[in-house]
Amino acid sequence: MKFGEFMAKLQQGEPKHIYLLAGEEHYYIDKARDRILGRLFSDKQECSDSLQKIKGDIDSDDLISLIDTAPFFTSKNVLLIQNASIFRETKKGSTESEGKKATGKDKKMERLLAAFADMPSYSYIIFVSSDKADKRRKVYKTVEKYGAVLEAEAIRAWNINDWLQGKLQSMNRDMDRDAYAYFNGAVSMMQQISLEFLDREFDKLALFSQDRRITKETLTKVFAGLPEVSIFALMDAISERNGRRALMLLRRQLADGTYFTVILSLLTRHVRQLWQARILQAKGIRGKALAKPLELNPFIAEKLGRAAARFPEETLKQAMLELIDADYWLKTGQAGEEILEHTVIRLCGQEN
Repeated sequence: MKFGEFMAKLQQGEPKHIYLLAGEEHYYIDKARDRILGRLFSDKQECSDSLQKIKGDIDSDDLISLIDTAPFFTSKNVLLIQNASIFRETKKGSTESEGKKATGKDKKMERLLAAFADMPSYSYIIFVSSDKADKRRKVYKTVEKYGAVLEAEAIRAWNINDWLQGKLQSMNRDMDRDAYAYFNGAVSMMQQISLEFLDREFDKLALFSQDRRITKETLTKVFAGLPEVSIFALMDAISERNGRRALMLLRRQLADGTYFTVILSLLTRHVRQLWQARILQAKGIRGKALAKPLELNPFIAEKLGRAAARFPEETLKQAMLELIDADYWLKTGQAGEEILEHTVIRLCGQEN
């Protein structure tokens, strides 16, 4: 299940005796692990006395033995097992034994699955994996049936709204339409999204303003210091083909000390996305349907599609080639920052 649903169910009823937290987004995994431990233990000392940490693989019979071992001086026996290979995707073409004569390895796995299905009242297991779990495996299905599974999908611009809504709910805040559009646009400029960073910035925002509704003005003040976010206005001006404003914003970025490599990287990415959107729309993929192939939030993908329609494909192609050359010329000192201005002028279709 997804993070929001998983965390909500953790608060309902008694804790499960077995959990699997798997996926690339370690922010979700860390939050879920801490919440589970918070449900199991009343204080840090109890957690320290009861928790056994195991890294990597453990023999299945040894694991069964640990599960059956009654705790001493504590009420619970909790195992935290990190990056065990039993949940990883099987090699292409290979499947688990079904309907065949069971091997010794298969019999050991069957004993382990039986132990998972009938955990002692005092034992708990938390499996943590940075890999995506293979849902086809019997062990995954068993944990899902008798415990709970968190699918910690990596956060990208197109799927960040689940995190945003959860964060706003925890803060007892909401966003107006302009703030929502600004946030999604700013996040779309980030090449890598750090939920830890966003989490901290929203906590700052809660201290910065006591208003229940978050406005675009408030968000701008909080995020303005991040280069990728401050360049968002420049990309917006290019999308609108507003050459005068785009050049003004470019010069301001350079004057403020933003490295040309940051501007070049984000500008190249933006032109590539415009070009991709242009090609996709020519194939009949339009509006929010652009979100999946572009890996963008639907709101941003639709906006990008409208912007792409303003550009001749040849203009985007030539700008892309210029930016590829600019990367080499700037890094080798054969050209100055004026090469970025020339590309902006080409994109906006103006000579001044």
